[in-house]
Amino acid sequence: MGEGSSSSYWNPGMDGVRVSVVNAETHAVVGSVIDLTNQNPGTSLVHFGKVCKLSYNEGRSLSPKVGGYSCIRPSQSLPRIISSGSFPASINAIRSYFTDEQTIRGISGYVGIDFETLVGGKYKIVIEPIAYFFFNGLQYAMTATEAALYDQQVNGGLRAKMLSLTHKNLPLAIFLEKADLGYPAWSGSTTQKVSNSDIISALGIGVVRFNDMTESPVTNSFDYEYRIDTDVITSVEVSGGQSDPDNPVSVRFSIQGTTYTVSNIYYPDGDSQLVWVRWRTPTEPCVITIDVSVVGGGLAQSTVVCNITDLAGKDPPNPIATDRNDAYAASPVPTNVEATSASWGIWSPRWHENWEWVPNWEKCWHTDHWIDADGKSHTDHWYHWVDRGWWEDHGWWEFDWNGYTATLTAQMDVTPDDKSPAATGNTTKSGYGVQENVTAHVCTNQSAAVTAAQNAVTYFPEFGYQTYWRLLEPTTIGKESSFVFRQNRYSTYNRRTHFTPIWFPDGAYTPYTWLLDCWTPAGMLSMNLTDSITIRGNLWEEWHIAPANP
Repeated sequence: MGEGSSSSYWNPGMDGVRVSVVNAETHAVVGSVIDLTNQNPGTSLVHFGKVCKLSYNEGRSLSPKVGGYSCIRPSQSLPRIISSGSFPASINAIRSYFTDEQTIRGISGYVGIDFETLVGGKYKIVIEPIAYFFFNGLQYAMTATEAALYDQQVNGGLRAKMLSLTHKNLPLAIFLEKADLGYPAWSGSTTQKVSNSDIISALGIGVVRFNDMTESPVTNSFDYEYRIDTDVITSVEVSGGQSDPDNPVSVRFSIQGTTYTVSNIYYPDGDSQLVWVRWRTPTEPCVITIDVSVVGGGLAQSTVVCNITDLAGKDPPNPIATDRNDAYAASPVPTNVEATSASWGIWSPRWHENWEWVPNWEKCWHTDHWIDADGKSHTDHWYHWVDRGWWEDHGWWEFDWNGYTATLTAQMDVTPDDKSPAATGNTTKSGYGVQENVTAHVCTNQSAAVTAAQNAVTYFPEFGYQTYWRLLEPTTIGKESSFVFRQNRYSTYNRRTHFTPIWFPDGAYTPYTWLLDCWTPAGMLSMNLTDSITIRGNLWEEWHIAPANP
């Protein structure tokens, strides 16, 4: 347990799993999140609620709670989850347990999802190992991801006392052998301690999916997906050895003929440091390979592949007065990847002084002259030992974790075109235009490492939120950003408007906007936004046909 003590310890067998059901496409958590265990850890321990690993990686922060903890003891006992010296666990046994039909039926009931729906291919089950242990006299329940996030908050204090549990046996209890849900297959050691960043990004997760398991999982060959002409941040994780002011590490990013060097990178032995570079993407779509080199003994990903795309060019066609869509049925509003907060940090070294005396004993000779009673002269040589040592600082480098955060908030407002003669408040007739305004605010304590929200794209219900969209035009970019429709080339007066189809039925008209490209060292922040106006009647009701005067 590292420096475990009578107040910081773990008993073998005090383990369990967290089970979450997620949408296979959107990765959104559905149903109830549950904890399963064979044990009775009690209800008064410290815990962080029932939060899935995917939610933490999308920006959810730790929220400690004391008491009120609940768990389920399944009728079919769990296999050993976390290995100890005398009780090894088996990942094959864990896999077998969570692919057993009876187990899945039990999970179906616990989370509140029909069994046939659960196994129909639309959902996946996420399994995370949990440890119940004592730390500084308090009992905790933590998944591997929660332990890594908590260790960052206490500046390595958890790792110092519970190293073999929280940074080896717990995160390595369950890991992916095939990439899934955006997490990589684990290719590192399964017997050595691991870093917080490795745990957060890759470990302590298993996935059960309900399709042909002989198929290779769909993988994305790109490390990053960026938009053209956008400020972005590219990050790599550096680890290996200890980097301090006596042994500094530097990282060089080579991007389209330009080399960006990040120097003075420090991290403790056995841990790592996120290193990033801010740059601007080209104005045309392309694929860019960034070469990464580390100077000073550390290790990092050697290449980063970026796909640069253009969101423009999918404007809806011009609606006309004779358009019809008798088969129209409303589609559910989509949900893209959303992360409204992110956290990262920088290790700062400080010297811990430890002055020690270095002895250096030397003989100090003396000569005495004297005359005896007979008048004879004598000379004596003698010595004594003298310590001519000195003080030396035999100190060492210690590291402090400086945490940083970024949050994204935004609002979307859809209103009838203010030139529309049929508009009353937030109600208009179909066939007339609507306007949109999106405002975004970015709050961070490290502004140099965070970009503004730079793009927003709006999808419309008449197209089932597919096929066509409008890339909004930024009017201001910064901590406060604003976006509106671009001028509509089909508008007589070049209005910044979107025309609703004349056939659209009465009721709510709800455009959907994905706000994106707020980049941080820990990834992209983005938001799903919606707003509605009311459609009542149509443009034809404004027309009056009468015979001409004779």
